[in-house]
Amino acid sequence: MSGKRKGSVPVIDLFAGAGGLSIGAQLAGGDVRLDVEMDHICCETLRANRPDLPDGVIESDIAALTGEGLRKLAGLSKSDPLIIVGGPPCQPFSKAAYWTDPGEEFRYRCARASGKRIKPPTVKLGPREDDRRDLVQEFLRIVRESKATGFVFENVASILHPRNQNLVEGLLSSFRELGYHVTLVRANAAEYGVPQLRHRVFILGHKRGQPLTPIPSHFVDESLAADRSPAMTSGEALRGLNHSKYFEPAEIVSGRWAELFKEIPPGWNYKWHTAWAGHANPSFVTETRFWSFLLKLSPAKPSWTIAASPGPWVGPFHWDNRRLRTVEMAALQGFPRSYKFTGQRRDVVRQIGNAVPPPLAAVMLKEVLVFDTSLSSRKAK
Repeated sequence: MSGKRKGSVPVIDLFAGAGGLSIGAQLAGGDVRLDVEMDHICCETLRANRPDLPDGVIESDIAALTGEGLRKLAGLSKSDPLIIVGGPPCQPFSKAAYWTDPGEEFRYRCARASGKRIKPPTVKLGPREDDRRDLVQEFLRIVRESKATGFVFENVASILHPRNQNLVEGLLSSFRELGYHVTLVRANAAEYGVPQLRHRVFILGHKRGQPLTPIPSHFVDESLAADRSPAMTSGEALRGLNHSKYFEPAEIVSGRWAELFKEIPPGWNYKWHTAWAGHANPSFVTETRFWSFLLKLSPAKPSWTIAASPGPWVGPFHWDNRRLRTVEMAALQGFPRSYKFTGQRRDVVRQIGNAVPPPLAAVMLKEVLVFDTSLSSRKAK
């Protein structure tokens, strides 16, 4: 990531993580002045990739900062345009937050889907208690205090789960009360040039106009092929990375399921070894494991979602019967091959899995930056 760029719209990235949104902002023509992140290893990654702007990484809890203070640190006056971007930690909104339920809601939804009449669940379907939910409000606070001209908010698709309805509606209402025109976007990264099926939600906002929903450039579903390119495949994204110079000891698969794993064809998971799939000697029963168990990539298709904290038998795995290398995970997220990640392998996997794919971030940022670009260009002259 480069330093200050004359004529570009200033951007501050909150909850910056490994820098996916920041890279996207740069690709979209923005000028990332600050990355705010409290995780030390992530901050080291950010610093390693922007040596020309050593003071651009703020290692701090967002709650300890103010919008006015961030403007000053970024070298901006009160009247300068500013775009705030960020994805507050998604764990409170992820599907995993619901998998520990007693099961009543799941049974209710299955019964309704099959046409059965059943009483609504007695278990309260409200949001779970989690301090990290407050970080959504911190994002809103910084946008308000900094008097940002626009913003991009990102989170997991399950933030739209009924449990979180009040939170999302309240957030949209608060942005509108502050004078922002907002657009909620549901996006599949594979439809925007990322070689990965990754569903995310964005809220785009600006005070000078209504951001548009970016038009997808690629298709996964053949019925949507008109005027689009085929989705980038895993094989295309990982080309050249099978070389021995990228070898990582942790990629070797050994242990309880290793031999069964080797028999699974590309694009399949544990279900290959079930009677459902026609296996002569099934080792598993279908629907008794998570779908990502022993999941193997197909080089002819986009990757499935890269996880931040996968278990030892959780995919996606490489079709060559090994775990993915961290450089391959980064490529499947759309990071530049020259991008540096710090820390041990598990630290790098966590950073990559939690990141916003830069190409997806770029198309979202363009829809917000456009309102300030002409103004910033005139000032630069």
